[in-house]
Amino acid sequence: MASPFLNRELSWIEFNQRVLFQAQRSDVPLLERVKFLAITASNLDEFFQVRIGGLTLLNQAGRKTPDASGHSPARQLELLRKRILQFVEDQYHLLHGTLLPLLAKHDIHLLDPASLSESQQTSLRATFEHSILPVLTPLSYDPSETTPYLPALTPILACRVHDHESDTKRYTFIPLPESLGRRIPLTNHPNTFILLEDLVALHASTLFPGEKVTATGVFRLTRNGDITVDDDNTNDLADEMEDVLTARRYSDTIRIEIPISCPRELVAIIRTATNSSREEIYSIPRGPVGLSSLMDLAFLEGFHQLRDEEWTPQNSPDVTPGSSIFSSILEKDQLLFHPYQSFDPVIRLLEEASIDPQVLAIKQVLYRTAKKSRIIDALILAAQNGKQVTVLVELKARFDEARNLLRADELQNAGVTIVYGIKGLKTHAKICLVVRREEGQLRRYVHLGTGNYNESTAKLYTDISYLTCRPEYGHDASLFFNALTGRSKLLRFRHLIPAPTQMKPRLLELIASEADRAKLGEPAQIMAKVNSLQDPEIIEALYKASQAGVEILLNVRGVCCLKPGDRRYSKNIKIVSIIDRYLEHARIFSFHHGGENAVFIASADWMSRNLDRRIELMIPIDDTALKRRLISILKNCFADNCNAHNILPTGQSVPITPSKGQKPFRAQLHFYREAKRLAKAREHERSLTFEPHTPAS
Repeated sequence: MASPFLNRELSWIEFNQRVLFQAQRSDVPLLERVKFLAITASNLDEFFQVRIGGLTLLNQAGRKTPDASGHSPARQLELLRKRILQFVEDQYHLLHGTLLPLLAKHDIHLLDPASLSESQQTSLRATFEHSILPVLTPLSYDPSETTPYLPALTPILACRVHDHESDTKRYTFIPLPESLGRRIPLTNHPNTFILLEDLVALHASTLFPGEKVTATGVFRLTRNGDITVDDDNTNDLADEMEDVLTARRYSDTIRIEIPISCPRELVAIIRTATNSSREEIYSIPRGPVGLSSLMDLAFLEGFHQLRDEEWTPQNSPDVTPGSSIFSSILEKDQLLFHPYQSFDPVIRLLEEASIDPQVLAIKQVLYRTAKKSRIIDALILAAQNGKQVTVLVELKARFDEARNLLRADELQNAGVTIVYGIKGLKTHAKICLVVRREEGQLRRYVHLGTGNYNESTAKLYTDISYLTCRPEYGHDASLFFNALTGRSKLLRFRHLIPAPTQMKPRLLELIASEADRAKLGEPAQIMAKVNSLQDPEIIEALYKASQAGVEILLNVRGVCCLKPGDRRYSKNIKIVSIIDRYLEHARIFSFHHGGENAVFIASADWMSRNLDRRIELMIPIDDTALKRRLISILKNCFADNCNAHNILPTGQSVPITPSKGQKPFRAQLHFYREAKRLAKAREHERSLTFEPHTPAS
């Protein structure tokens, strides 16, 4: 009998359902609920571009091989369409039945075009004529001719235009530029607004002098984004990536969102123009299309009472304000838990290194960066100051390719040595190495983490940073970068555990070791926190460990292909998922290991793509105090009874709530309060420390 596996794609939909649950909660502030709804739509956009896009290509190629759950690409597409239609129904039921009425109660109004007052019509007409009309570009469409280019992921207005003189009709498409914004406020009433597509529909005839628009309908298309670079057959990866970006703009349509109110005649025209099948049409109730645009609404000014209270990232108690970050790391290893603790020490490492005359070299991997990045600025400054700066820029970071190309050019122009990833593999490791001359010798400072070098997401994602100058980590960091730039093998590491060569074998060894101990009647436990769990070999190993009696606690945010609750395979496995104000992103693994507690952080999830097809790092944490802290983080995640869900054998999930007499415990709130308490205690301790002035010599 084959081991049970949950379908990866359906599991992802259930994750997005958990995000939607946050938007459905009445105890979440209103604009945060709007934000969560927008996130579910943005998530679904990317899911269509990548996962549905990939399955569509497999199906078109005639692939019938089933996945681990036993479903062919065609069957998966069938099941996904049914599940997604239900999910979309839930989204719009929430929007129209709950969120918009609540927004109206707080004087935030979405106007219905049919109910505009005369003064509102006058105000909006002026806005249209002065600020919108000059930007619009109608595209004529004739079914017998080539369809004009229609942009993806933006609303497009389809129009039937009637010419009275010739008594003929024709069709046009009006793409609505993102630069105009989706929300058009009334003059003097910034919180009362109409949607751009509704305003353009009201005045569409203005674009066609002598003709009249007799029918309109808005739609939004999604194109296949599962187009990747063939870097085994290219000499210039940067040029190849630019070709990929162009190909995505013109790739096949895989989804058309159309409100059910759209006239059937226009639906037929839209289908013909986009060459879409019935299965690619997703009818939505009442609109608007593209709920991801609601993110703008979530950040309306002047409504702080409708948002979460601010959680300011706290200073680490181990980093002395005003002192050199090198001194802090030399004194003791630093473990930072973002965003509860500030990302600033990581940035300071690079900024101090860029101007420190004792620093000789900086080496770093960049996967995703912020739009305005102090890290990029520091690397540029370091190169300008004569440091040897080497940066691996991963051009294959999906949907960040264009930004990474731009960043690579900026760095290269400043004199930074640029490496464009590795053929056949994505480089996803989070590592930075600084080489510094101290007392006639070289010391290597290393940052290793679970998240990207991105100041923006460091405020939104939970991640772990580890800063050390231990020689064994510095040795392996140098070996790692030499392997990347010199194309040597990822071998002979003393401490760090790289993928794709060593990480999966080491994980399988650790899991099997716990199983062996359990068979001998010894205590055995595995705790792990990952974003996704999909790799069949890892899942099979966990099943065997469960059968042997190992207690297994898994905190999986998103995709989970392991089926919990199966008496034969997984009776000792519990899986929870936390969805809260911050995106859970840290990867932490703990193995009881005979009481020694083998604890790791990693850049990799337990997925085949991470373990077999990416360059990743798993980092053992040896310091006893830091191991205790990471285990405490894991335990607190499993104790959450406010924002956690239990994953069921079906792949669906149910919220965990406090049992009778049990106190509510919200892990993210606990982590923030703990960071705040430690920072305050350290600040108080420093205020009581007297440092005498010493006379000048």
